[in-house]
Amino acid sequence: QVQLVESGGGLVQAGGSLRLSCAASGRTFSYYTMGWFRQAPGKEREFVAAISKSGLSIDYADSVKGRFTISRDNAKNTVYLQMSSLKPEDTAVYYCAARNGPLRRQEYDYWGLGTQVTVSS
Repeated sequence: QVQLVESGGGLVQAGGSLRLSCAASGRTFSYYTMGWFRQAPGKEREFVAAISKSGLSIDYADSVKGRFTISRDNAKNTVYLQMSSLKPEDTAVYYCAARNGPLRRQEYDYWGLGTQVTVSS
């Protein structure tokens, strides 16, 4: 089992940047594919980005491609989401998740509690 704690959320103006971090504890971090998801008010949770165990394979939702960058540091048991050129529609609670398997957009096993990102216009 792995525990996940997100940090780095906050309020930012449109066009600004934020970096989210997700610290993992428990089982060996490098066993897991890691993903970021978000849920806006009144909407379903949606996939944002994912990174493979080694960090060599990455996937992005079309809505964030070119603006967000996912990365991981297996030595620090941490996954990051660098968000740039933020838009008001990026406002959501952002969740970190871990998957015991290959890179996918679904079927994640462990979830953090989320961190709020608010982008003002």
